[in-house]
Amino acid sequence: MIKRGTKQGVNPAATALRLAAQSLFRSKSALGAKFRRLRTRLGTPQATTAMANSLAKLIDRMLKFGPEYVDKGMEFYEKKYCDQYLRYFKKQAAQQAFQLIPVEGVVA
Repeated sequence: MIKRGTKQGVNPAATALRLAAQSLFRSKSALGAKFRRLRTRLGTPQATTAMANSLAKLIDRMLKFGPEYVDKGMEFYEKKYCDQYLRYFKKQAAQQAFQLIPVEGVVA
């Protein structure tokens, strides 16, 4: 039988990363925006684990390659997410043979 999910155990590094991930809830950074978006979609426990994993990857990358992490800000992340969603929505509309027409005065 193959088990899924994370392995149970007490790892101090994992605990610290989970605490750091939970602290992103009120952060006005790109990581905070990502955590809040994951939290609404996955729920708090899974979003915390997912963000802890993302933080571990960031730390590993910084240790390997050296440069410091530069946060691009919550606005950059939100704009990137909106652009990505708009591309997806246009693609879905095209597959259903619909055409999207932009409305003037509405921010996309």
